Amino acid sequence: MSVTSSSQLRRELEAARFCREILPAVSRTFALSIRALPGTLGHAVLAAYLLCRIADTIEDEPELDAASKAELMDRMLLCFDDAAAAERFPTLVAGIRGEAAHVRLTQHADLVFLHFRALPAATQAHVRRWVIEMVAGMRTFVLRYPAGIRIQSVEEYREYCYYVAGTVGYMLTDLWHEHSSTIGAGRYAVLRERCRAFAEGLQTVNILKDVARDAEHENSIFIPEQLLREHGSSHATILAADRTRQTRAALGALAQLAGQDLELAKAYLLLIPRRAMAIRLFCALPLLFACATLRTLTNGAGAPGSARSGVKISRAEVKSLTVLGVLALASNRLLGRLADRARTRPLLLGWRS
Repeated sequence: MSVTSSSQLRRELEAARFCREILPAVSRTFALSIRALPGTLGHAVLAAYLLCRIADTIEDEPELDAASKAELMDRMLLCFDDAAAAERFPTLVAGIRGEAAHVRLTQHADLVFLHFRALPAATQAHVRRWVIEMVAGMRTFVLRYPAGIRIQSVEEYREYCYYVAGTVGYMLTDLWHEHSSTIGAGRYAVLRERCRAFAEGLQTVNILKDVARDAEHENSIFIPEQLLREHGSSHATILAADRTRQTRAALGALAQLAGQDLELAKAYLLLIPRRAMAIRLFCALPLLFACATLRTLTNGAGAPGSARSGVKISRAEVKSLTVLGVLALASNRLLGRLADRARTRPLLLGWRS
């Protein structure tokens, strides 16, 4: 083995190790699911997820102006086709601010792109296509709202969710088709009809549970002004104590949209062949957690300002849903019932929170 190839191998191993180690620190929902995916598929989803988190960190940077964020996003996209650009990228984000783990990830984007370039060409093409689509959409919204994102209408909300989540649904479904022999052309076509709702339902639940944190720490309000005004609130009063009832009514309307998407997400999950167990697990766990979180929000625990760090389900429920989700994977009937149960009341197996 030549010195060059030996050095390259060490670098690739370093990149793979970094990606595995940083994942739990930047993932609230998907760390366990991604680790369950086998071989090249697992590496692909890991690299894709981390690239999405890098873009998200740039979007959420608290001090950069919109033009600087857009420039960094443009530079990030150059890294897909230019290895030298990827090597230089960490110097461009050396002073970036945000959550420590996300900052560390972004400042090691060269390693993530190196892990991406180790994937087969067809797999790279899927990841590249949809991450570029996502980042282009983020860039549009950053420039549209240079003083901080303020979604105006339900239609615009759907547009935003397509870019930051729907694109992920399409990317994952393309990867399932490429890497699972059990997902043929017919099943793939049906899954693609539902994959956007799968991803956007999860995204809406995340937005609903983090209303206060997004407004206070990210200077972003994703709840449409249209919905807030229809119920007697607004972006300006979304955290005001004297508008809590009105704001909760608007959040309830958005929660109904989330519920509709989660029903489609359940249908998406149950269409994944039973033999594709790892893929079913990947989709089942975040869906179950989202169902439980939406229940918590709609039962009154999600009043704006009541949880500055976001609304969360208990660790005991997370453990219970994980165990029960694994046990139910081979049965559409049991998995569907479990998702429905998570939407209505907690299901605990005896652990304490």
